[in-house]
Amino acid sequence: MEAKKIISELNFKAVRSSGAGGQNVNKVSSKVVLTFDLNASQALNEEEKILISTKLATKLTSENLLILNCDEDRSQLKNKANVTKRFLELIQKALVVPKKRKATKVPRSVIEKRIKEKRNISEIKGSRKKPEF
Repeated sequence: MEAKKIISELNFKAVRSSGAGGQNVNKVSSKVVLTFDLNASQALNEEEKILISTKLATKLTSENLLILNCDEDRSQLKNKANVTKRFLELIQKALVVPKKRKATKVPRSVIEKRIKEKRNISEIKGSRKKPEF
């Protein structure tokens, strides 16, 4: 994955931010909306695209667009930097392939301990019964 290539494929859009901020909110478009078209990406190969689409399935639209918003700051530049950083972290996490789990045998000591515990509980419950004459 080449970060510079991917960043060049991003689309940014400045929108008016919601919430508190007084007159600044009504005048300045400081919220940044990032869109990334996974299907049209030239920076990612097919395997990476499949991996990202499976891992980020809940975040992708039906057209395989990834949309991220940022309106944390009053500055459009800072919001753009924040949303780009968040996007790159998200992509890097999605591209990590988990290690395959190796099945291991249950140790004999663990099995013996479980059976011993079962016997103890059985004896305790058996001792609660009324004796038969």
